[in-house]
This record gives sequence, C-alpha cells and structure tokens, in this order.
Amino acid sequence: MSVREAEAKSGVPAVAPARRPRRWGAAVWAALGAAAGAAIVVARIANATSYLSDAPAACINCHVMTDAYASWQRGSHGHVAVCNDCHVPHANPVAQYAFKARDGGRHSYIFTFRLEPQVLRLSRRAVPVVQTNCVRCHAERLEMVRLATAAERPCWDCHTNVHGRAQSLSASPESLRPRLPPAAPAWMRKGEPR
Repeated sequence: MSVREAEAKSGVPAVAPARRPRRWGAAVWAALGAAAGAAIVVARIANATSYLSDAPAACINCHVMTDAYASWQRGSHGHVAVCNDCHVPHANPVAQYAFKARDGGRHSYIFTFRLEPQVLRLSRRAVPVVQTNCVRCHAERLEMVRLATAAERPCWDCHTNVHGRAQSLSASPESLRPRLPPAAPAWMRKGEPR
C-alpha cells in the first residue's frame, strides 16, 4: 500500500519518508573548505593584515614597490611621513579605509596579473588625494603662494624629492632596494638560517 492510499483510507495525513542525504553534499563542503584554506594561505603569503596599519613596510609586500619604498626612505619625507600620510585621504576613517580597500584591490589585481607599467604613476583617483595631502601638510609654507590647481600642475611636477625622478622599474640600482621579509613561515623555510 502506498503512502497516498494509506492517507486516503485512514483520513490522517501520512508522514513523508525522510530524504536520504545527497551524495554531493560532502563534495560541496570539501570544495568550500579547500577554497577557505586557499584564501587563508594567500592572505598569509600576501601579509594581508599589514594593510590595515600605517606601516610603510606594508607597501613593499609587492616587489614592484621596493624602489618607491627605498626612494621614500632616503628622500625628504622618509623621517617625517609614512605612505598613508600622502597617499590616502584623511577626511574621515571611513573614507580612508574605503580608499585603501579600493586602491589595494586595484594594486593586487595589477601586480598579481603582472600588468604594472614600467614607470609607476598615480591613478586619476589618487592625484587629487595626494595633492590635497601636500597642501594639508605644507599649508603654513603655502600661505603666500598662489597654488596651481591639481589639474593645472600638481606639487610633484616641481618637487621631485619625495620619490625622486620617475624611473622605470628596472632603473634603480639593486643596492638601493630594501630586503623583503620572507613570505613563508619559518617552519616552511628548510635550509635557511632561523
């Protein structure tokens, strides 16, 4: 007798039999676990938590930024400002972290897929941010100077001493580049001194 026949005969709704678990459920959970594990490994290798700080060393997580880091470190701003003082808006913390997230995502995409140009330049969105920060920090010195607008001429057209003259990624001498910290944890680096 079927479930429908028993239900019709007794007048009481029958309970449907329990479904068997789907066989592909374990495969889905395994795939999700593998994706989460891969995301954790990538975040560790990329030193992702360092981007939440203002530490200039976070900027050299990408190998192409080592020349910019070295020129900043040895330039006029190396002892008075960090990367975020110039390259991130300071209107409020939400704007600051939103800009860092968007710009960081752009950088990650460009550097991961090796799309970086030979000469690193500010993006269109970054130009007004850096110009505003130049004026913000140097306002006392600029009181008697007529400032050109960022569209007219940005500060760094004349003041090239922050990062130096724009050069190709392969133009800096190797001796100026800082040594990058290892990406792998110590227990994974066999044969290296600890």
